[in-house]
Amino acid sequence: SPTNPTMSGFAVVRDSLQNRGSAFTNEERKKLRVTGLVPPRVFTLEEQLARTRAQFDALQAPIDKYKYLMDLQDVNETLFYRFVMDNVTEMMPFIYTPTVGEGCQKYGTVIQRPRGLYISIEHKGSVADVIGNWYSDKVDVIVMTDGERILGLGDLGTYGMGIPVGKLNLYVACAGVNPARVLPLTLDVGTNTKSLIEDPFYTGLKQPRVRGAEYDAFLEEVMVALTTKFPGVLVQFEDFGNTTAFHLLERYRGRVCTFNDDIQGTASVSLAGLISATRVKGTKIKDELFLFMGAGEAGTGIADLIVAELVASTGMSVEAARGRCWLIDSKGLVVRSRMHDFEASGQHHKIPYAHEHEEASGLLSVIEAVRPTAIIGVSAQPGVFSEEVVTAMCRHNERPIIFPLSNPTSLSEC
Repeated sequence: SPTNPTMSGFAVVRDSLQNRGSAFTNEERKKLRVTGLVPPRVFTLEEQLARTRAQFDALQAPIDKYKYLMDLQDVNETLFYRFVMDNVTEMMPFIYTPTVGEGCQKYGTVIQRPRGLYISIEHKGSVADVIGNWYSDKVDVIVMTDGERILGLGDLGTYGMGIPVGKLNLYVACAGVNPARVLPLTLDVGTNTKSLIEDPFYTGLKQPRVRGAEYDAFLEEVMVALTTKFPGVLVQFEDFGNTTAFHLLERYRGRVCTFNDDIQGTASVSLAGLISATRVKGTKIKDELFLFMGAGEAGTGIADLIVAELVASTGMSVEAARGRCWLIDSKGLVVRSRMHDFEASGQHHKIPYAHEHEEASGLLSVIEAVRPTAIIGVSAQPGVFSEEVVTAMCRHNERPIIFPLSNPTSLSEC
């Protein structure tokens, strides 16, 4: 039955949460005053699903399937979620990674009807008023991005809205979150991607990104307004830039119900996978030596959780646990002699893993020097886990652990 009993007539069939389309019964059509606004024949939900399946299967390109599903959601969320939930394994690659990456890159031409809420840096001083335009006072989960680091694709600005929308679709379909109580949110503080500034269809501010004190003050106004409007809401930080992500997490984790998916969510799933891998190998997590190809949010987030697990499960000291984790960034192995560079550039998240070792560059040479038992790819460098790399890992380990985690699939390490 409709979730808003006060709504009737044309408003019902134009509201995706209320609309059932041809599945409205004759009694519902009279009660809601939608008789004549939908085709005469009453279809069952199962018949609607059969038609949806035929329409979906007729499409070939993943981006076309993505667009079809987003259009369906805009019209009839009951049918959309039922179709996704009945085929969740098949649908996940289309409503989220890897297809959502292409969807974000083409957001200006793919999406017809805006979803979620946009708050611009130009709304400073009136953020609460903008949030007040949202249709409901009841929101349980917010997924928020500023679009600076979308998947492995970089700064997509407001085109990154596809990520909060897609992530919340997963929470509804897989975790049972109420679709009427979620809020996809994109903050527009500009973009440093030249092609977007030159894109005639770009949906955000065509200016360089705002940073520093002005950015911090804007985020503070946003967070205060959100938690005032929606007390107790969960705010998930998603696809912020590296430095910004760590800063915001530390700033708000003690004040707001919040987490960063790229730092903490990826880490949780990765640690679970690593523990499972050690069970297959017949080893323990403490026996492994981890090398991360990539030293951003995901890499250091996974390393931090590995350290926490080692300390909790084995009594190992924090320093000893950190010594089991090595990182490679764009300039080579993260080592103590580079400490000044990390401090000067604000890359403080790398400092705990800057070990005493001579500088080294190139994954193969680092493998020979460090002799890891596990390599974890979070670099968005496609093919970097080459046959030579895998061979080197097998030369030093009977059963190496190799996790190519970067997405979308086109940017996976192997």
